[in-house]
Amino acid sequence: MLNAIKAPIKAKTGPVLPALFLLWATVIFTACTPAAENWQLSGRTMGTTYHITVVDVPQSLKRSELQALIDDELQQVNQEMSTYIEDSELMRFNRGPVGEAIPVSEPLVDIVALSLDIYRRSQGAFEVTVGPLVNLWGFGPQPEPEKIPSDAEIAGLQKVVGSDALKVTRKPDTITRQRPVEIDLSAIAKGHGVDRVALLLEQQGIRNYLVEIGGELRTQGVNPKGKTWVIGIEAPDSFGQMVQQPIGVSGKAVATSGDYRNYYERDGVRYAHSIDPRTGRPLQHKLASVTVLADTCAEADGLATALNVLGAEEGLALAERENLAVFMLVKTDKGFEERYSRAFAPYLERSE
Repeated sequence: MLNAIKAPIKAKTGPVLPALFLLWATVIFTACTPAAENWQLSGRTMGTTYHITVVDVPQSLKRSELQALIDDELQQVNQEMSTYIEDSELMRFNRGPVGEAIPVSEPLVDIVALSLDIYRRSQGAFEVTVGPLVNLWGFGPQPEPEKIPSDAEIAGLQKVVGSDALKVTRKPDTITRQRPVEIDLSAIAKGHGVDRVALLLEQQGIRNYLVEIGGELRTQGVNPKGKTWVIGIEAPDSFGQMVQQPIGVSGKAVATSGDYRNYYERDGVRYAHSIDPRTGRPLQHKLASVTVLADTCAEADGLATALNVLGAEEGLALAERENLAVFMLVKTDKGFEERYSRAFAPYLERSE
């Protein structure tokens, strides 16, 4: 759930680490006791939870009506992009003919086009057709494999996956599969859901808000105190969760990707849930998490996944080339080391 903070919460013992960390399902933000015109709304979507704070709500808007509009919008996103709803638009597309341009909705073609853009920018690190490899390693619907996949099994699936098999056209909006790949948008759909809710709020005349779905968030305007929205990006420590230096993010979206929670071990080897589509194997680098700030949450979400796959060195190089605001937490023998791009530095400076 969301927790209000007025200052960083320090570790129970020892020095406070300077690292920043945003947990998958927890967002910390500055708030106060809501007045009548400030609402906090919550619910479930996409297999996780959402939390929304709206400030200075127009008097003509009823709380129950806004909650219903939000739930309807998120249900629509699910109906368009879920791989867990058999009759979703995406699943119908995945079962459709190969080699034929299939008409699709504007939201679906928008997100697939963005996914292909990030795929190209990251040189294949972001891959929306990687599902078969994820399943092979036991991080999909199937249980963990009894034995580690063989080189032949991995190579066989790598011949199937690949966003190079997808072609998007606009007006008319169509997607073509040139091979029988299947699209899974789970690495970008939560961010898109955040953007859709943010747009809905603005259409209702709301100019100050924080929208969060499963740890991905977007803000606009001011918080209930009339000040910049502030989030605390968290770092794990030996005592649990530790809030680090908060940063002001009004008018920005924030997303984090990391491999520190979902993994299994075999014969002393740790296999993380994040699969590098270029190798077909779980990530083995030292990057624990990467946080990205962007104008839209869909782009922040997709880029965070791509940079996490690339690792600290390649990921930071991409961030510098594209002037992306990126913060990384890298595992070392002595704990965690923070690294961040030049574009992220001003956010740290403004929080001091």
